[in-house]
Amino acid sequence: MIQKFDAIIVGAGQAGPALAGRLTASGMKVALIERHLVGGTCVNTGCKPTKTLIASAYAAHMARRGAEYGVTTGAIGIDMPTIAARAAKIIQDSRSSNEQWLAGMAGLTFVRGHARFEGPQTMRVGDDLLEAPKIFLNVGGRAVVPDLPGVHDVPFLTNSSIIPLQEVPEHLVIVGGSYIGLEFAQMYRRFGARVTVVEMGPRLIRREDPDISDAVRSILEGEGIEVRTDACCISLSRHPHGVAVGVECTEGAPEVVGSHVLLAVGRRPNTDDLGLDQAGVVMDAKGNIVVDDRLATNVPGIWALGDCNGRGGFTHTAWNDYEIVAANLLDGADRKLSDRILGYALYTDPPLGRVGMSEKQARASGRPLLISTRPMSRVGRAVEKAEALGFMKLVADADTKRILGAAILGTSGDEAIHGILDMMNADQPLETLIWAMPIHPTVSELIPTLVGDLRPV
Repeated sequence: MIQKFDAIIVGAGQAGPALAGRLTASGMKVALIERHLVGGTCVNTGCKPTKTLIASAYAAHMARRGAEYGVTTGAIGIDMPTIAARAAKIIQDSRSSNEQWLAGMAGLTFVRGHARFEGPQTMRVGDDLLEAPKIFLNVGGRAVVPDLPGVHDVPFLTNSSIIPLQEVPEHLVIVGGSYIGLEFAQMYRRFGARVTVVEMGPRLIRREDPDISDAVRSILEGEGIEVRTDACCISLSRHPHGVAVGVECTEGAPEVVGSHVLLAVGRRPNTDDLGLDQAGVVMDAKGNIVVDDRLATNVPGIWALGDCNGRGGFTHTAWNDYEIVAANLLDGADRKLSDRILGYALYTDPPLGRVGMSEKQARASGRPLLISTRPMSRVGRAVEKAEALGFMKLVADADTKRILGAAILGTSGDEAIHGILDMMNADQPLETLIWAMPIHPTVSELIPTLVGDLRPV
């Protein structure tokens, strides 16, 4: 017997439950299918737990710096079981809150199990068949396990399995020098581990401009983290003291021995076992579901939201996917992916807040540019906090006088960047920001000055 619904949502991550709420409120009969944990990556293995762990690491770091502020403390100890338990509680509280919300949602049938397509409007979950004219895929992603020599012969950690770790590694070797890897690198260094980051590319966080990559590397090395770049050939093998990581670099020892290894080389969408071929849904070479500007797939009545469509990869982009789909279907709007301006952050300390184009991207566009930079050592708030590492950078179009992009690598950079993000979304000229009267003392108060310092390049 086939159970019929107005809509089926696969995945209870960021977009799925919110969309279920809007659809059921409009009178639709909706099935929400989840095979694992409600809340998706953000709640269970991503934003919530990692930022909780980062907060503990920051507390340890500041406790060690107490004497700089005239605060005397005793010996600083790290209690990893308590740290892990704090993260576990925040995970459980968030997940339970979502589950309670779904349980009380009128018009929703919550189904636990693995969903597979049996046709463009039909899905199987175990022995049950579900059918709907509208199907929304919010199946998320998972860590990539790279096909490195020896990877299946040794124990390794991913961003998921490292979360509940009960001990501080003696030496944590992290394969991958991008956002996830660097956050864990600084975190565990502050917990007391020796940390080595191994990156195949010539620099860290290669998506960013070289000056940002260099500054982040300098900050991490200043805390005692070893960074190995240009690791063109990486291999793993068992060692009496843990795992030997073979590294062919232009300089440094050819092998690094760690007690623990974290693989942080990217993520892949959870699309390989959905039976997408049975529905005729097209994927790209990386397994991302191909969507148009309104998140529709090539099959009428099927949409893809969040990490599985390859059009964002962040919690906030998944949420915005939900907003676009809901507005278009239920509010008579015509919202598009191409209208959104991407912002994101790297949560090292200090954090990196980013929005819009990088300087490299702006230069490649061929348009006339205005660029301004200012070190955080010129920001009073940063100096007062004794957290003056990093810098600000702004890139603008010289003809239109619009901001193209910005970076704030510095204390509160992940918050201060929103002033620029809001200006870009409002499509306001530079003069509007110059004449804003910011609050003193804040990091954001330097943004008008940064605008005033824009010069042609």
